[in-house]
Amino acid sequence: MVATKNYKIWFCTGSQDLYGDECLRKVAEHSQKIVEELNKTGKLPFELVFKPVLIDQATIRQTLNDANNDPECAGVITWMHTFSPAKMWIIGLQEYKKPLCHLHTQFNEEIPYDTIDMDFMNENQSAHGDREYGHIVSRMGIERKIIVGHWTDPEVVAELADWMTTALGIMESSHIRVARLGDNMNNVAVTEGDKVEAQVKFGWEIDHYNVNDVVKYVDAVSAGDVSALTDEYYSKYNILLEGRDEAEFRKHVEVQAQIEIGLEKFLTERNYHAVVTHFGMLGGLKQLPGLAIQRLMEKGYGFGAEGDWKTAALVRLMKLMTAGKKDAKGTSFMEDYTYNLVKGKEGILQAHMLEVCPTIADGPVSIKVQPLSMGNREDPARLVFTAKEGPAIACSLVDLGTRFRLIINAVDCKKTEKEMPKLPVATAFWTPQPDLKVGAAAWILAGGAHHTSFSYDLSVQQMVDWADAMGIEVVIIDKDTNIRDFKNELRWNAASYR
Repeated sequence: MVATKNYKIWFCTGSQDLYGDECLRKVAEHSQKIVEELNKTGKLPFELVFKPVLIDQATIRQTLNDANNDPECAGVITWMHTFSPAKMWIIGLQEYKKPLCHLHTQFNEEIPYDTIDMDFMNENQSAHGDREYGHIVSRMGIERKIIVGHWTDPEVVAELADWMTTALGIMESSHIRVARLGDNMNNVAVTEGDKVEAQVKFGWEIDHYNVNDVVKYVDAVSAGDVSALTDEYYSKYNILLEGRDEAEFRKHVEVQAQIEIGLEKFLTERNYHAVVTHFGMLGGLKQLPGLAIQRLMEKGYGFGAEGDWKTAALVRLMKLMTAGKKDAKGTSFMEDYTYNLVKGKEGILQAHMLEVCPTIADGPVSIKVQPLSMGNREDPARLVFTAKEGPAIACSLVDLGTRFRLIINAVDCKKTEKEMPKLPVATAFWTPQPDLKVGAAAWILAGGAHHTSFSYDLSVQQMVDWADAMGIEVVIIDKDTNIRDFKNELRWNAASYR
C-alpha cells in the first residue's frame, strides 16, 4: 500500500563555453564523478542521474521540461561548476514544476595553495557561479532547497538524502485521496477545513461516503476469510482475555477482521489512500473500527478520527515519506489526552479511543476487547501497546480561514513512570520541546489541533521543506522556542500571508 514510483533525481550542472571545450570536458568529468560517488554512499533513497552539462538557454529549457515530463523524475539538483550567466536559466525555471535543490559545492575540497593559477580559478568558480544562479532563482521567487558544503561531507550527503525524501512527499502529495465515512464531529472547529483549497494547495482529493457504502463490502466478506485473518491476529498478537469468555472474545475480534477486509477492499477498488471515520456515524457497523484501522495504518493508509481529513492526509503523506526507511520506528495518527504536571516529570499522555498505529509499538502488541462509551455499538477489539522512546515530531495542519498553517513540534518520547493496567488503549508519552510549559503554550498560540500526525522517522526540516514547497505557512516549536519571539513570528506571518 505504501509503494511509490521508482523515483530518480536528476543532477544538472551549469556552465558556459567561454573557457573552451577542454574546460567543459573537465566540468562533465567532475559532475559525473560527484554523481557516481554520491550513489556509491548507499545513503541516498533514490538514484542520482547525471545529465549533460547545461551551457545555453535552449538546452536548459529542454532539460527542465524533460524532467517535468518524466514520471520517474522526482526533482532536480542544480550546481554551477563555473560561471553560468543566469538569464539563460529564466525560461527553463519558469516552466519547471518539480522540486528543486541548489547544491552549493565545488569539486575540490581545499584550495590547492601550491599550484593554483588563473586556469584553475576560471574552471572552478562555484563560489562565483552559484551566486549568479542563486540571484535569478531568488528574483523569480522560486522555492528551492539550498545545501552548502563539500559533496563528500557526510552532513551534506544526509541533507541531500533528506531533501530527496521531501521531494517524494511533494510529488506524492498530489496523488493522495481521502475517503470520509461520515462528516466532521458536530461543533468541533479544528477538524474542519476548506477541502477545495486543500486540493488547490496540496492536490488532495477529499470525498464523502455514507458509512453504509462500506457496510455492504463488510457484509460481503466470507466467513472463511474472516476466520483466516482472525487466525493471523491470534498468531501475531498476544490475546488478553481478562476474564472474558474465549469464544465470545473471538467473535468480537472477528468483527474487526471483517471490517478490515471489507474496508480495505472498498478503499482499494476506489483508489483511496486514507480514511476518516466518526464514532457517531457507524451505520450498520457492529463496532467502531479499531483494530481494523490500526492494521490499515500499519499497511500505509492514512487515518483521521471524527472527520479529521487533514490529519488523515498528512498521516498518509508521512507514511509515504518514511516507507522503506532503514530501522524505521513508526508513524501514526495521535491525540493529546492528559498531562503529567509533576515538576521534572512533565509530559503529555498520547492515545486515542482505539486507533494508534502499531508501527510505533515498543515490545509486545496485544488484543483487548473492552467497552467503549461512545458509538453505541458492541465492545470493539483493539491493539494495545506502549510506544518507543526517542526523538520524534508531531505535526498539525490547521485551516485559519485565510490560509493553512503547518505546526511542527519536536518532542521527546519517554516511558511513563508507571504502567496503566486499566487503560485499554495504545499510548505514547512525550515531552514537547523546549519543555511542556513553553511547548504547550506555543502550540495553543499557533492554533494547533488535539490530533497530530506523529513520526519518529522524519525531521523537523523535512516537513518544513515540504510546507515551503506547498507554499503554506509553517511554524516550528523546538528547543530554541521562546514565547516572546514566537508571538512576534505569528504576527509577522499574519502580515506576510494576508
